[in-house]
Amino acid sequence: MRIRFRIGKVEVFGELKGTPTAKKVLEALPFDSKAQTWGEEVYFPAPVRVNLEADAKQVVDPGTVCFWTEGNCLALPFGPTPISKGTECRLVDKCNILGKLEGDPTILCRVRDGDVIRVEAAGGLNKT
Repeated sequence: MRIRFRIGKVEVFGELKGTPTAKKVLEALPFDSKAQTWGEEVYFPAPVRVNLEADAKQVVDPGTVCFWTEGNCLALPFGPTPISKGTECRLVDKCNILGKLEGDPTILCRVRDGDVIRVEAAGGLNKT
């Protein structure tokens, strides 16, 4: 299941797994939001409310597509955050893991607080 994030002048694609949270996000597409940054992480509110899944994690690989249940936000970490130890991607809390961004996630360093985000289905995405 493929998804596109258009954030300001940046466009990135992600491949989502078939998790319960990923399915809820797909059902909510398309939607617009506003970017916020926290260290080397972009996060933004999404019109989805879900519970924490059993495989939720706080430390993830760069480019992991995450959902922060406490803030009802999608999170796209690409490097260290203010609470990271070394170069790890440490999220503020455990987050549901939805999938992975395609390509080099450090392109997200171009995103600024307040950039408009459009989240939508990408080619080949099947919402069923």
